[in-house]
Amino acid sequence: MGRMYTAGKGISKSAIPYRRTPPSWVKATPEDVCEQICKLARKGTSPSQIGILLRDAQGIPLVSAITGTKIVRILRANGLAPSIPEDLGFLIRKAVSITKHLERNRKDNDAKYRKSLTEARIHRLARYYKTTGQLAPTWE
Repeated sequence: MGRMYTAGKGISKSAIPYRRTPPSWVKATPEDVCEQICKLARKGTSPSQIGILLRDAQGIPLVSAITGTKIVRILRANGLAPSIPEDLGFLIRKAVSITKHLERNRKDNDAKYRKSLTEARIHRLARYYKTTGQLAPTWE
C-alpha cells in the first residue's frame, strides 16, 4: 500500500517475537524493570528512549514480555506518564520548527507545504487521541 505523504511503497518492517514469555537468558525481575523505568522517567527520559536504554544497557529485549505491561502503562500507573502522547509531542515540535524556519525564509514554498501536511497529521492524531480518551476533549 502506498504512503499518504511520500512516494514510497515499501512494506519492510520489524516484527516482535511471537512468544510472549521472556527469553531464558534474561535474569531481570518485573519489579527491577519497573523500578528502572520509573527512575529513568523521573530523570525526564521519554518512553521510547527508556525502551532503548533498557535494551542497550541492561539487556532487556522487550519490557512487555518481562513485566506483562507496556512502558507507558507502567508510567501511567506510577503517575509519571507524559501529559500528551509522545508521537503527538514530536509532531508539534516539528511544526514549531518549520514555523520558525518560515519566519526566516518566507519564500520557502516547500516548507509551507510540509507545514500544512504536519499540521494535518497533528489534527488527525489529536482526533484519534480525543476519541480514545488519551487527550481531553477540549485540547487544542
